[in-house]
Amino acid sequence: MNSTPTALSTTTAAVRGSVLDYVELCKLRLVSLVLFTTGIGFVVGWRGELGLTWLLMLVHTILGTGLVAGGSMTLNQVMERDVDAIMQRTRHRPLPEGRVGVGDARVFGLVLSLLGTGYLLLAVNVVAAGLAALTSVVYLGAYTPLKKLTTLNTIVGAVSGAIPPMVGYAAAAGQLGLPAWLLFGILFVWQIPHFLGIAWMYRDDYARAGLMMLPVVDRDGQVTARQIVLFSVTLLLVSLLPTLASVAGAVYLSAALVLGLAFVICGLPLLMHRDRRSARQVFIASVVYLPLLLVVLMLDRTAIR
Repeated sequence: MNSTPTALSTTTAAVRGSVLDYVELCKLRLVSLVLFTTGIGFVVGWRGELGLTWLLMLVHTILGTGLVAGGSMTLNQVMERDVDAIMQRTRHRPLPEGRVGVGDARVFGLVLSLLGTGYLLLAVNVVAAGLAALTSVVYLGAYTPLKKLTTLNTIVGAVSGAIPPMVGYAAAAGQLGLPAWLLFGILFVWQIPHFLGIAWMYRDDYARAGLMMLPVVDRDGQVTARQIVLFSVTLLLVSLLPTLASVAGAVYLSAALVLGLAFVICGLPLLMHRDRRSARQVFIASVVYLPLLLVVLMLDRTAIR
């Protein structure tokens, strides 16, 4: 008589575990970054009142983009399941551990990607849908395979990572304008020191898996450290463009200068010490820098309209 509740409890736990495995395939932490930058782009591109229409369109944009992003993350794990099984930081993911079948994950990823693209096409506009699809194509068709072939994969990955704010802008404005391209530029340059910091922290893991990240082939770290500082300085300069182009005002300019200088300073110890601690400092600085800069840009852009 007690077997039924026990069996039900076991079944419920199994279902919950299975659902969580599929959620894990979507890499929600990375998807949240995609949606954050998409939302920033949307607010920057919106020209009407902040009412119900604005809210509904924002929800449509976030939902559609989230589906495409989650599907792309899933398909990425399908493509890299052998690599993930080798690396310490990824070997406990659902596919390497066999908690989700490869075929099931592939179907899940394709359905999410196609559903998200179709949703954006019907509920938002063709420009936003096309950009979302382009992000997925670059991420899966170029960046993922290039990780085994060349250190330039980071540049290609930065392209796919810089498109989401353009999706948001296009969703709000119906087209691409100068602010969208400025957001693309900031996101593109920011990703280089951000990803190089991560790659340095996990360079042994990447080497074990045969991935061609710059810190893997640059064993003494001199080139990597110089690249991080160079792109940090470039980011400082690029971040000033919104004010110079009259897209943002003096408040944003001040914030961009302070944040940019702080980011550059955080990268300088890596030139001297070239160790994991300094690389982690770059990574943490990048994670703090981006949301602060984009939020100030969004608020200042809204204020000067």
